[in-house]
Amino acid sequence: EEREQRRRSPPALPAMASRGTARPNGNLPQTKICQFKLVLLGDMAVGKSSLVLRFVKGQFDEFQETTIGAAFLAQSVCLDDTTVKFEIWDTAGQERYHSLAPMYYRGAQAAIVVFDITKPETFERAKAWVKELQRQASPSIVIALAGNKADLADKRMVEYEEAQTYAEDTGLLFMETSAKTAMNVNELFLAIAKKMPKTDTQHPTHAARHRGVNLHDPDAQSSRGCCGN
Repeated sequence: EEREQRRRSPPALPAMASRGTARPNGNLPQTKICQFKLVLLGDMAVGKSSLVLRFVKGQFDEFQETTIGAAFLAQSVCLDDTTVKFEIWDTAGQERYHSLAPMYYRGAQAAIVVFDITKPETFERAKAWVKELQRQASPSIVIALAGNKADLADKRMVEYEEAQTYAEDTGLLFMETSAKTAMNVNELFLAIAKKMPKTDTQHPTHAARHRGVNLHDPDAQSSRGCCGN
């Protein structure tokens, strides 16, 4: 009898699926599932991988290994009647990997450009990434600027007001974050999710075939946002 009970019990959900606003399955059958490609860009050691790890797994590693090329993770957030699934590409910050970046931001519907508030040169590098995205990525891409390592405010070299003014002038979302303390990490991804289009004229299976890196048509996903129920 105990074995039969285990057989009937639904499988446990993976840990990361329970983050965000959890809802019992089936309570809202009208909930839409939207899937978006998101890329993280920025200089090396600004905390891109730490931000993703904090968002996806709720973890922080003081000795996070350097990303080689790019890493892929996925996570969802819930908005009212919509579940937004992010396919996250965390790119390497080293200059020798710069030429690979277009493979990841082409077709992306969102980007987070990260800098370290204690290192002004990383803020200048972030500005260069924003210019590149605005020139070469999808015209409809949602760009967020993250001033990371806010837990080191006593060593701050980039003033909040300076970054905020730049973001407002450039049309970016902006938050200061700390992967270490989790400050504004979930809030940043939630703000991006709220900016994403929630309608899609494409058939879900058709849209699914076009996810991921597209080396041939950088604007192939610019009008594609949300998969249906």
